[in-house]
Amino acid sequence: MKKLVLASLLTSLALPIFAQQAGFTGPGSEGQQQGGFNGPHKTFTVAQTKTLQDDEKVMLEGQITKKISHEHYEFKDSTGTVVVEIDDHKWMGQSVSPKDRVRLEGEVDKDGSKIDIDVKKITLIK
Repeated sequence: MKKLVLASLLTSLALPIFAQQAGFTGPGSEGQQQGGFNGPHKTFTVAQTKTLQDDEKVMLEGQITKKISHEHYEFKDSTGTVVVEIDDHKWMGQSVSPKDRVRLEGEVDKDGSKIDIDVKKITLIK
C-alpha cells in the first residue's frame, strides 16, 4: 500500500513538468513562460526595435515564422523580421504555429550590427 501511495505521489509531482513541454510547432522545429517580467506598455514594430538601444524593453505583436536553431526563431510583423531568443521554459506549455499571432515581451540584445530580442514572456493573442 505504501508503494502505491508513493508511486501516486511521485507521478502527480511529475505531471506539471510534462505539461510545460511545448513550444513552436512550425518550420525548423523537430520535437521541441513566463515569469515576473515587467515589460513596456507600448508595442513596438520590428523596424522600430532595430533603432533602439541595447537592453531596452520591448513588446512586439506578430508571428513566429520558423525555428532557426535551438531557442532562436524568426519573428515577423508587417515591418520586417527579427531573430528572437526564447528559452525552452518560457513557452509554459503553449504550442505556437506560424498561423498564430503572439505578443512577445523582452529586451533588445545588440552585439555590434547583430540584433535580436531576448524574450521574457510569450502570450498567444486570440
